[in-house]
Amino acid sequence: MSRFFLALVLLSAALLTACGGGTVAAKTATGNAATLAASPSTIGFGSVTVGGSSSLTGTLTAGASALTVSSASWNGQGYSVSGINFPVALTAGQSVDYTVSFSPQVSGAVSGSISFVSDASNSPTMQTLTGSGTQSVAHGVDLSWDPSPSSVGYNIYRGTVSGGPYPLKLTSSPQPGTSFSDNTVLSGTTYFYVATSLDVNSVESSYSNQLTMVVP
Repeated sequence: MSRFFLALVLLSAALLTACGGGTVAAKTATGNAATLAASPSTIGFGSVTVGGSSSLTGTLTAGASALTVSSASWNGQGYSVSGINFPVALTAGQSVDYTVSFSPQVSGAVSGSISFVSDASNSPTMQTLTGSGTQSVAHGVDLSWDPSPSSVGYNIYRGTVSGGPYPLKLTSSPQPGTSFSDNTVLSGTTYFYVATSLDVNSVESSYSNQLTMVVP
């Protein structure tokens, strides 16, 4: 039997996603000449995989006078604030960091905000949140090969060890054409493919060259 070569192309398709929030009771500001700044003014998470999580750091900074931040509230599905305990007393020019997390559970863009209540003159101090959830990427592998002159069909085999064995036969019956799509691959896995040809007497050839595919 003549040998033949496989060529493959990785296919990727991505879907989009989004999510929702929590709150902490806010207190009323008493009013004061001091000012409070929350930076950055917008915390942008970009795209985060549904079911996953991303965390970024925000900073509160007192202006020219001392102040006390009494509480915070936030909105937007999937957003949460941690790493800061209220009340927080800040001297003039002092800063304190906190963590904002985004954990989308559905696909789509979602906006949110954080409101910091203090005795500063600009209370409540607002910070904008943006992000979107994305579905994990679905992968597929397309295989193609040159025809074998005496072949009436082909079988495709897959394994996870280089050089074999190739325990999974992907074709339930001999493939008449010279291409095949494997849509059962998993992210983070390396696969090894080989093919065989069958003649009119259903005699199967030896394996073709091995082709390696690393699925991201």
